[in-house]
Parts: sequence; C-alpha cells; structure tokens
Amino acid sequence: MIIEIRKAGFVNKGAELMLHAALQKLKARYPDATFVMAPTPKKAEQPFRKLVQLGFYPKAWLWRYGIQWGTLANFAPRQLREMYGVVLDKEVDVVIDAAGFAYSDQWGEAPCAELAQSARRWKKNGTRVILMPQALGPFKSEKNRAAMKTAVENIDLIFPRERVSYEHLTNLVGEQAKIRQSPDFTNLITGVLPANFDVEQNRFCIVPNCRMLDKTDQKTRDAYLPFLISCTRYLLEKNAKPFVLVHEGKDDQRLADELSAAVGGIPIVKESGALEIKGILGACSGTLGSRFHGLVSALSQGVPALATGWSHKYQMLFEDYGFPEGLVQVTTDESEIKRKIDLVIDESERIRTLIQARTDQLKQQSEQMWQDVFAVIDQCERIRQTHPQAAGAA
Repeated sequence: MIIEIRKAGFVNKGAELMLHAALQKLKARYPDATFVMAPTPKKAEQPFRKLVQLGFYPKAWLWRYGIQWGTLANFAPRQLREMYGVVLDKEVDVVIDAAGFAYSDQWGEAPCAELAQSARRWKKNGTRVILMPQALGPFKSEKNRAAMKTAVENIDLIFPRERVSYEHLTNLVGEQAKIRQSPDFTNLITGVLPANFDVEQNRFCIVPNCRMLDKTDQKTRDAYLPFLISCTRYLLEKNAKPFVLVHEGKDDQRLADELSAAVGGIPIVKESGALEIKGILGACSGTLGSRFHGLVSALSQGVPALATGWSHKYQMLFEDYGFPEGLVQVTTDESEIKRKIDLVIDESERIRTLIQARTDQLKQQSEQMWQDVFAVIDQCERIRQTHPQAAGAA
C-alpha cells in the first residue's frame, strides 16, 4: 500500500510536528506501507534530502498556474521510475492531508482550487483522501466556496479542528457523516528535551510569530513588538527567567533579536527539530506565544500559556483547553497585560490542573480520530487484497 502525507513539511515547525505525529501512527499501524511525499525546491517546505532521511519516496507532482504538471511523469518508462524511486500520483492508495491551515480566504484562492482539482482526480483513481484535523475557512470568496464544495464531494473523511472551522464548512456543504470535529493531533506525540537546554535559566518561553505582522490590521502589527517588550519586561520584574524560542525561520528570528535587544539581552533559543521544540515547551513554567503549534505543545503538556493570534484558531484552541482567559489582545493596556501574566504565574498550579483535565479528554478524541482514519485505510487495504490488479497503475 502506498500512503502519501501532504502539506506537512520541515520549515514550519508545526507542519513538521504534524508530519512526525502522522508518520508515527501510520507506520505503527501499517509497517509494510510505502510512504511518499511530493518534494519541493531545497529551500521550501519539503526538500528531497529531508524526505529521504525519513524514508519517504518522492511523488511526481508539480502544481503551477492551475495545472498539475506531475502527470507528465506518466510517460516515463516504469523501469526508469523504479530506478529513481519516483511514485506516480495514480499509484497512491491513500492521501493524508495535514495542511494545518491552508483552505481559507485568508490564504487566497489557489489552495482551495488545487484541493478541488486534486480531490476530483483522486476520486477517479480510487484513491482514499483524508483531511487531518485542521483549521478551515472562512469561505466568502465565490471561487473558494465552489472549490470546497467540489473537494468535499470527493474526499472520504474531513476533520475540522474546532467548532468555528466545523461551522465554516458545514454552513457551506451541510452536516455530513464524513465531517467530524477533532482536535489538533500533535497532542499525542512526545517531545524530546535537548541535552544542552538549561532548564533552570530558561523558565518562561516567549514564541513570536511574523504572521502577526502580515496577517493582521495595521493597528495590531504596529502594537505587536511593543506588546512583546512590555510582557518581557514585566516577566523580568517577576524574576520569571524569560527567554525567546525561535519556532520558525528568519522572520521569527528577526523578531526574537529585536525583542531580546530591547530588554537587555535575554537568551534566544533556536532548535532545528520540531520534537525538540515541543520538549522545551513542556519543560517551561509558562509560555507567551503566537505560534499555534507552539501553544498546542505547551497546553497539551499542561503548561500555562498566554496567546496572541491572527485567526479564529487561537480562540478555539483556548476554548478547547478550558482556558479562554489565556487570550491577550496586543493592543490591550499595560495593567491588563500584567494581570494576565500574574494569572499564569501566581495561579499556575490551578491552571495546570484545569488544562490537564482537558488535555486528557482531547487526547482521547485524537485517539478516536485515528481509529476513524484507520477504518478508511483498512477498507482500502481490503479492496487491494481482493482486487490486486487495482493496486496501482502500470
């Protein structure tokens, strides 16, 4: 059986965490499966070098100008494809889409258009398609509305990550048995604490996000860095031992550098691995973050967190964990900032207990989600065993 994991990657650490979480569960269940992923240029999300390190085969796939150019590989001799380990799209049995947050007006019309066209082709090929728990919508664009209707018709199982995403989708296509709300599934994977991380000196983690500067209104983006500076200064006053964790790329690094310089040089920690980042967040006394999966990594390990965000997914995350007070507006006044920080530091044990109770419930929901996923894949496997000639084109 050939299983593709798509839309996860290695630059965005949330995407990488989803990749590890999906791969861990799928390999345990289907140890003989072949896993594939579409490679990207070396500086993009899925460079060939990193795919092969995890045991992925490359899939012939190139979406440009609204056209799928990867189908040209169908004309290459099978022997040549096998020599270089290239898998055709029509040979894939199951597609696992771990986009996280891509299908929404906030990301334009191209992602929804690609999903619709691809899902239609997969359905024709007999490929099973599962959208893993992810944020969806809003869908106000007519093109996106039409594209998502087509996509839903051709997808086997869809997991909106929270209530608002579920409503965005079901308001468009109606409630359906294959649309099931389920929380972010990285809550099941265990982090790895780096041996060189100083747990005593780095206690309260600050995770900036450059998306707060390009996905928000002008008032919010102007206030974001001053907000982080105010928070950090107060954390220093409280001897909370704050440090900055770079969750993704050079733009987050730039914010980290500016923040550290403004408050006198607090430590900046940069880890290349998503599992190591989760390990660090789990070892902290608290966190203030704007990266969604950084917040999931903290909350799912019972760590009190404060959040600023740029979409509905942040509000819904804190609702799921029973701690809506953890949301902070960057434009709020300094007294409110101090009150929120006092809350997560001075009442940390109460908040940990509250979060942990929800964490256990959400992990049970994630385990149930995987059972639903396995049911679809098992059905596909039974069909292949009954009709082996259908197991991939020549």
